[in-house]
Amino acid sequence: MKYVRLVALALGSAACCGAASAQNYPVKPIRLIAPFPPGGSTDLLARVIAQKLTDAWGQQVIVENRGGAGGTIGVELAARAAPDGYTIVMGHIGTFGANPTLYPKLPYDAIKDFAPITLLAMVPNGMVVHPTLPVRSVKDLLAVARAKLGNVLYGSGGSGSAAHLAMVYFELLAKVKLTHVPYKGTGPAIYDLIAGQTSTMITGMAALMPHIKSQRLRIIGVGTAKRLAVLPEVPTISEAGVPGYEATQWYGILAPAGTPRDIVMKLNAEMVRALRLPDVRERLAGDGVVPVGNTPEEFGAHIKSEIARWAPVVKASGAKPE
Repeated sequence: MKYVRLVALALGSAACCGAASAQNYPVKPIRLIAPFPPGGSTDLLARVIAQKLTDAWGQQVIVENRGGAGGTIGVELAARAAPDGYTIVMGHIGTFGANPTLYPKLPYDAIKDFAPITLLAMVPNGMVVHPTLPVRSVKDLLAVARAKLGNVLYGSGGSGSAAHLAMVYFELLAKVKLTHVPYKGTGPAIYDLIAGQTSTMITGMAALMPHIKSQRLRIIGVGTAKRLAVLPEVPTISEAGVPGYEATQWYGILAPAGTPRDIVMKLNAEMVRALRLPDVRERLAGDGVVPVGNTPEEFGAHIKSEIARWAPVVKASGAKPE
């Protein structure tokens, strides 16, 4: 009986400590790893949510860009971090949807090594071209691509990246061939497209919208099932010439596996609350971004379904880890 009482006391103390840790959390700055260079949708969304968490808790949430190897460097860093809630990571369709198939020896397990927190947002893909290209529609681009027999260059954030796979999916459905130019991140790929080094790309609207508004890039289609409210005059890629095409990027936050459940739920509650703020919704809507904010369980199920969905596209792409 004495042993039982001691065990009960120990368990009760641990529960109290866990509650206290969540109640007081955070007591120091939080590191939010964005596993890609600045300038892409991952970085932009990370900074929006980091600022709102900072404002709410009075503890700085520091966005740390750790790009390289298709996002695997930053994600692995998060997987190996202490599971105490002070390191979290931006995950997206590439790092948690495509990479499990793309990398034969992925240095992290997208399911076992992480505690999902919430799916932040769905980011529609846009197909853009350089303004000097004599292309004003998806059908125009297909005609140019077929005439040049694959010599139309498109950029992406790297071999096997979300932008690469979105274009591979386009090629498969349209039965056309373009030439892939991989970069070390979406930002550099966009900058080279603006400079005229490449001709087209498909990537998230959050990164494209400023350049569309400034007319440095011309948008010819969106990768959603329906037209975007922010750009109602732009057709979907499906209705513009590639029936059945739909590819949307998504972004969410995860913590290392073993992070206390109460801390995960506190992070979840604050992020969901932030996504409902009028200024955040307005900011995201301006870039065509659709905020989500679901439960950890729903986000975990989403990751599993995305791994299954993109596996055949990854294999068809022939992409190899860089």
